[in-house]
Amino acid sequence: MLIVKTHLLEALRDALEDIQPGAGAKAAFESPKVAAHGDLATTAAMQLAKPLRQNPRQLAESLCAVLRTTLPYQTWVDSLDIAGPGFINIKLKPAAKQQVLRSVLLLGGRYGAQPDNGQRMLVEFVSANPTGPLHVGHGRQAALGDAICNLFDSQGWLVHREFYYNDAGVQIGTLATSTQLRAQGFKPGDACWPTDPDNPAAKNFYNGEYIADIAADFLAQKTVTSDDRAFTASGDVTDLDSIRQFAVAYLRHEQDLDLSAFAVKFDNYYLESSLYTSGKVDATVKRLVEAGKTYEQDGALWLKSTDYGDDKDRVMRKQDGTYTYFVPDVAYHISKWERGFSKVINIQGTDHHGTIARVRAGLQAANVGIPQGYPDYVLHTMVRVVKGGQEVKISKRAGSYVTLRDLIEWTSKDAVRFFLLSRKPDTEYTFDVDLAVAKNNDNPVYYVQYAHARICSVLASWGGDAATLCHADLSPLQSQQALALMLLLAKYPDMLTAAAEGFAPHDVTFYLRELAACYHSYYDAERILVDDEALKLARLALVAATAQVLRNGLAVLGVGAPEKM
Repeated sequence: MLIVKTHLLEALRDALEDIQPGAGAKAAFESPKVAAHGDLATTAAMQLAKPLRQNPRQLAESLCAVLRTTLPYQTWVDSLDIAGPGFINIKLKPAAKQQVLRSVLLLGGRYGAQPDNGQRMLVEFVSANPTGPLHVGHGRQAALGDAICNLFDSQGWLVHREFYYNDAGVQIGTLATSTQLRAQGFKPGDACWPTDPDNPAAKNFYNGEYIADIAADFLAQKTVTSDDRAFTASGDVTDLDSIRQFAVAYLRHEQDLDLSAFAVKFDNYYLESSLYTSGKVDATVKRLVEAGKTYEQDGALWLKSTDYGDDKDRVMRKQDGTYTYFVPDVAYHISKWERGFSKVINIQGTDHHGTIARVRAGLQAANVGIPQGYPDYVLHTMVRVVKGGQEVKISKRAGSYVTLRDLIEWTSKDAVRFFLLSRKPDTEYTFDVDLAVAKNNDNPVYYVQYAHARICSVLASWGGDAATLCHADLSPLQSQQALALMLLLAKYPDMLTAAAEGFAPHDVTFYLRELAACYHSYYDAERILVDDEALKLARLALVAATAQVLRNGLAVLGVGAPEKM
């Protein structure tokens, strides 16, 4: 049906050009709001009516008359109907819908994918500082980032996955001190353990049991290896620098285990410290000063960010000579641009909303050719976890929050990914552990995976060569349920494109649930392994194509497609 739709669109474009030169750009199809009205619709006549000073309904009638004379519309269209002030609803012949099955079966895993566009993009996500295990919020970010990468990969982009983290600073210092106290035999609650609520450093001390594990391994002089570093502990409790480096490597290793369990891999780990050691931060500040976009006031250096739409100017360098946190962010994004990434997406929590304007302002003020609106941001809310009807807030491993690994161990990687992607990123979400392990239709990931397994069971019972289904006679597929299923399969490529453009992997979950429901309805309405050989092969081709699209969509989400359940 991809070819069918392309031919119909070309005919519509030519007809609009005949009506008014340049009007062909308005050629587009959408799905009617009511399925019974048709399979495709266009509002082109309504858009042209005003500039042409014509009645939109009469213009629609003229357009339909022209379209009916074209070969594509004669071949593939059953009827053209005008509704309301000038909507044109298009009902396709069964043969047009049947064409999608050949496309799916021939293209396989590439169905819905676009050719390479030669452009490079970078997606930065998770980016957790190495101060503790990954929490459920990091899990939501990991699922979002990986799925968005897969979506853009399907659209022809060369996608680069990057993990950025702070390997220095106050938090790392607090981690080192917390570990040192544990290595010395102290624990939270002891007299020496900081508890002063007015002391920010004390308030942020790390109390989880994982700190005791780090301390024990440090004393044992173990070597830890992560994706981006390795370090051997000295075992000397007075060597705070060795403790710091060991703790960072240890927690990076732990985070790698979390990400591995979640099937997320990164192409690069970028250290905030490298922005200082390489001189990129100083070079960025120099650029901004030389561009005349800064000023000195109250002993601090300020960026004129209001020149670029920010609500107030921002401090870049504080009175004590240290830089505020958005300055290395600007340097980091200049690095992304200089590395050749024309499109950049940052997946971050909603608490980062305030950084967007100042980072973009800094990038514009630096005047290095970066376009406005660079980078793109996808902000997500945190996740509540409910188990046994009660909210779960703490973990033995972390001490104060539920970890990603907890959630995976309680349920599964597939359930966690699907559930965390099933809502818009900026909406609150409650993860129901009991629902995630339920084996019934209320569990969305089970419902979708079961549809795939059900089809695999049918194909296994048949026992034939699936490759032969590409050449099956599809004309017997005339029932309402079969036609509805084929039409939904045909919508998959456009859904993928729209989901990528909108940074919306939740659209894929909605589509898969709808496709699974459509298949279950078809399965209940028609027996597949019938005696009539031609009818059986046609129906097998339909369900095999459905299984392929289910697999493709689940792969975008990073979710498995089991053959048995």
